[in-house]
Amino acid sequence: MGWIILLAAIAALVYTLRLIWRSIDDRRRASEERAASLLAQVAPPAPPAREAPIPQTRVDAQERLLLEAAGKAAQAGEPALAIQLYARLLARYPDSSYGAQARSAVEEQKRKLAQA
Repeated sequence: MGWIILLAAIAALVYTLRLIWRSIDDRRRASEERAASLLAQVAPPAPPAREAPIPQTRVDAQERLLLEAAGKAAQAGEPALAIQLYARLLARYPDSSYGAQARSAVEEQKRKLAQA
């Protein structure tokens, strides 16, 4: 009977120690969460991430595609659409190598639109 009482006492002690450790761990986690929350409120906002520059070959391809689409619209007899596409090309890429070609094509399409 003495052994059963001793084992019960040891089990009760182990159970009590586990409860205490769990309580201490929960308090530590809560403290860390409060500290992180406080730091998040006090810290200045992070600077916005800079976008990687678009490779020049991709830009050239987009410029060329816009120029070709506008040319095809002009050939299809859609001067208004062609002007819009040329304007988009010039707005997106003002220093484009196709700029002079696009500007002259816009003038030509404006004349066609005025005649119609």
